[in-house]
Amino acid sequence: MRDFRFGFSVLGIRSRKELVEQCRAAERYGFDIVLAADHLGMPAPFPVLTAAADATTRLRVGTFVLNTALWNPHVLAREIATVDRLTGGRLEVGLGAGYVRWENEEAGIGWDRFTTRTDRLQATIDELSRLFGGQGYEQQRSLREMLDLPILAPLQSRGFGGLGPPLLVGGTGDTVLELAARQADIVSISGTHQIKGSPLGAVRLGTARETQERARFVRQAAGDRFPGMDLNTIVQLVLVTADRRAAAEKLVSTQLRTLTVDEALETPHLLIGTEDQIADQLHERREQYGFNYFTVQEPFMHALGPVVERLQG
Repeated sequence: MRDFRFGFSVLGIRSRKELVEQCRAAERYGFDIVLAADHLGMPAPFPVLTAAADATTRLRVGTFVLNTALWNPHVLAREIATVDRLTGGRLEVGLGAGYVRWENEEAGIGWDRFTTRTDRLQATIDELSRLFGGQGYEQQRSLREMLDLPILAPLQSRGFGGLGPPLLVGGTGDTVLELAARQADIVSISGTHQIKGSPLGAVRLGTARETQERARFVRQAAGDRFPGMDLNTIVQLVLVTADRRAAAEKLVSTQLRTLTVDEALETPHLLIGTEDQIADQLHERREQYGFNYFTVQEPFMHALGPVVERLQG
């Protein structure tokens, strides 16, 4: 089994001071990475990651995940290479097909069917790999030679066929997870499922059985690649309590009405219990599903922190 990894995702910025303090606290707990999402109305991911890396000494930084519809691959290649160099090779790149329709429409991009969005994701990975390999921009050759400047490329040579930072691809459906299993260094199973008959973007939390099937699918699709990759999932809530069942009953009655109480206690996308119980749950979920990399949203970083400190120590 691979070592534990823990990340937390920044959702907003109240001040630079608060972001710096938050990242430094995460580093003290033993978190491995700070992540930034890619949604309109939220902070731009790459500046957040540069600031987070500057505030810490060890934390890696990553996008979780970029909506490839919002990014021209050439502009994205420039952002990735620049941030990877400015952070001393601490960047990880998470890419996704996009799932929030209104964001595309607000940006004037339009909304494509899922197969088109997945094809765009694959094309973006291919183009980034080509650009990281130094292909293109021949018009700059004479200027680069005169100034003795290399073409801008990432510092790391781990992902994208050994030409760039580690690549994370996340999703839930077969097509995206199969793509991830073939090409990514990190596969993220999001754990959310579209609610049938509801508007696109209305999702529910996956059950233990559903997530077990998704993890099995990734393992089979990855084949010989699987032992060398990290398998990630998102923990949507961390609740430290002495009474797991009572806490789950309250959650199901107020927030998670698509789950039963037992399903809420069993799903790997919730952590409920004492710190000892949560530590045991993480060990069990690594063994049962293969998850070694857990991401929590910003509000739950401090709740999980003492458990991370224990497990990483």
